[in-house]
Parts: sequence; structure tokens; C-alpha cells
Amino acid sequence: MNVPHPALAESEPGLSRYAALAGALRRRVIDGEWPAGTALPAETRLATEHGVALGTLRRSLELLAEQGLIERRHGKGTFVRMGLSGATMMRFFRFGSGDGEVPQSRILSRQTVVASPEVARRLGIARGDPVLRLQRLRSLGGQPRLVEEIWLPLPLFAGLLDAPTAQWGDLLYPLFAERCGVAVARATDEIGFAPLTAAQGRSLELSAGHPGVAVTRQAFDFSGRCVELRITRGDAFAFHYTVTIT
Repeated sequence: MNVPHPALAESEPGLSRYAALAGALRRRVIDGEWPAGTALPAETRLATEHGVALGTLRRSLELLAEQGLIERRHGKGTFVRMGLSGATMMRFFRFGSGDGEVPQSRILSRQTVVASPEVARRLGIARGDPVLRLQRLRSLGGQPRLVEEIWLPLPLFAGLLDAPTAQWGDLLYPLFAERCGVAVARATDEIGFAPLTAAQGRSLELSAGHPGVAVTRQAFDFSGRCVELRITRGDAFAFHYTVTIT
């Protein structure tokens, strides 16, 4: 007799069988049993482990694929999605010849600080909890284009406390996955406009009070937890955003 996997046995009452199974499989991903990019076991094995019919398992996998947690690769199997690799901020700007390039990145500062009320609210942590605060400059062709302020909750990102920033590379999300085991599944960006401060202007080689764009990002992992708060600032005269309405 098949004994259902404990995660399925503890599912909420009222859920359909396949939805409960999808929740159980999601929990196994979130708990780290199957890291981002890894293949799930064979469908027959999973169905046996959870004590369900193969058809029920396949409906569960279809649901998880629709939710963006996994991807089905024809002839290869089912894999946990790698998550976002960069989700570039450059899509909001046009800088001429540098368009389409991956900007060069340099960490200007790295500090452990106490979360302000707004940072704590955005990250979903307690007011006063420790966070890692980064300041980063992004350039194209040697010309500074974006300056960023980034907050990461601790101890989740403790793996970045002592790692030499010169070795981080130009993209942060692959670094998060490699050093901290954090995969970014989705992000929301809010756009606002405000003059640049004197410090921001110096970083971007613009004057204090120059019109600026501020893109505030909250990035989330597969469990829905906010793992990054980022504010990216750039020249408002280079701002460009296109949306297609159908």
C-alpha cells in the first residue's frame, strides 16, 4: 500500500487532490530539496511517493508550470526554474550606443545596518532587523549611467558579508543563487521621478538637482518572500518606457 508523502498528508482540507499535491511539491522546492535548475524525479516515482495516480501528478505539475515554479522541457524532463537572471533596469533607459549591452557594475559601499521602518515594511521583516546595504554604480562604455541602493535581509545574505566585491560580476541574481542559495522568481518595479541629490549627481557626473528617475524594485523568491529592495536612479532625460496594450 502506498503511504502519501507527509507534505501531502498535511495539506489543507477543501483543496482538490491535484492542488494539494501541487502545494506539497512546492513546499519541497521551497525547503531546498530541489534547488533552482535541478530536475525533478521521474513522474512515476513522484506519483508513488505521494500515493496518487499519474494523471493527478501531471495536473499538479501543469499547475506549478502555470505558476512559474517549474518548466517542462520536451524530451528532458521537468526542472525547477532558475528564476530571473538579471531583469535589467536598462529597459527603462536609452543611452545611445550602449543600448543592449550588459552594464559594468562596481560596488561603492557595503554595510550592515539596521532596517529603517520603510525598508523593514518592504522586505517584510521586523523594524530594526539587520540588513546588508549596498551602493552600486552601473556604467556603459566607462560612462556612469545608474546608481543603486540595495537592501538585503540578514542572515539570508550572510554569504555576501565577506566575499570580495571585485569578484561579484556584473549581475547580482546569479550571485545570490550561487553564494546564498537565493533564487529570485519575480520582481515588481515602481517608477517615480525626483531631482538627484548632490551625492547621486556626483556618482552619475550630473549636477545636483538634475531631473532623475527612481525605479524601486521588490524581488521575491519562489515562496513569495521579499528578498531584495532596490532603488535605481538615473538621468530622467534618458528615460524611455514602452508598453503594449492589446
